[in-house]
Amino acid sequence: MADQPLCSIVIRAFNEEEHIGRLLAGIMEQTIVDTEIIVVDSGSTDATIAIASRFPAKIIHIRPEDFTFGRSLNLGCSEAAGKYLVFASAHVYPLYADWIEALIEPFDDDSMALSYGKQRGAETTRYSEHRQFERMYPDESAIPQRHPLCNNANAAIRRELWEQHPYDESLSGLEDLEWATWALEQGHLLAYTADAEVIHVHEESPRQVFRRYKREAIALAQIRPEESFSLLDLLRLYFPNIRRDLQHAAQERKLGKVFGEVLWFRWMQFWGTYIGFRHAGPVTDEVIQAFYYPNDTKATKAARREDREPIDYSEAGHRHMKAGRHE
Repeated sequence: MADQPLCSIVIRAFNEEEHIGRLLAGIMEQTIVDTEIIVVDSGSTDATIAIASRFPAKIIHIRPEDFTFGRSLNLGCSEAAGKYLVFASAHVYPLYADWIEALIEPFDDDSMALSYGKQRGAETTRYSEHRQFERMYPDESAIPQRHPLCNNANAAIRRELWEQHPYDESLSGLEDLEWATWALEQGHLLAYTADAEVIHVHEESPRQVFRRYKREAIALAQIRPEESFSLLDLLRLYFPNIRRDLQHAAQERKLGKVFGEVLWFRWMQFWGTYIGFRHAGPVTDEVIQAFYYPNDTKATKAARREDREPIDYSEAGHRHMKAGRHE
């Protein structure tokens, strides 16, 4: 299409008034300007829609009772015109102005199906989740990446491949893992791009952490029914992760502050996984490596961008959020 944008940015949102303005302001600061923004709202009752309406964003709606992660993504993708589909959770925001540029750079290789970027926590992020981000999203890129682990909070895919294989709308989560598994099986490549960095804002209660990991375990059991997660697996993961977190916290002189939080976060993580994963079959070392210790995998390529200044969100917010929709 002659007027086809390079990228369509699809944002899933529900009651994100505290965060979505910052993400949209960050998008407006990007070096890649040939983009369209699509916000898929699943029934927000706060100011999410009003804030998104101040930006050049197309807002579409999905009923809360119809929501799944895959269905909302497919709805956004069906409304998108871009060559590349960029996905961002409404509670992330890019750290640098070349976020999209770095995210789509691996697509210079025609075999590349998916690229996903680094995530780091905010000040409100639980300590153990900071450690989880560091393990899952190391400082060195991996291009190509050999396993299907990825995350649609900060990712991009080729639109033509989504048309061949839309996201699985029946899954309770991990629709990104299912899609990446399919892409690898078709002979395509995946990329982890450390320079495409976002801040992922989480401030979850124990109950919310439990529900998240339970939901993802249920989905993983659907995607890989040969796997399981036993009480023994829970214990052999819980205690080493506790030890690592507390050792790291002690080195940072934060042990007293985060001790109790580390205990409950890791328990809810693995207890939720156990409850969600109740089915037959052995848990393999591959799954343990990919989902809980991915940072132990050696990066295959490092492509660092130096001398970048972070986006000044006080200025970005002044320029974009205080102005009208089409500033």
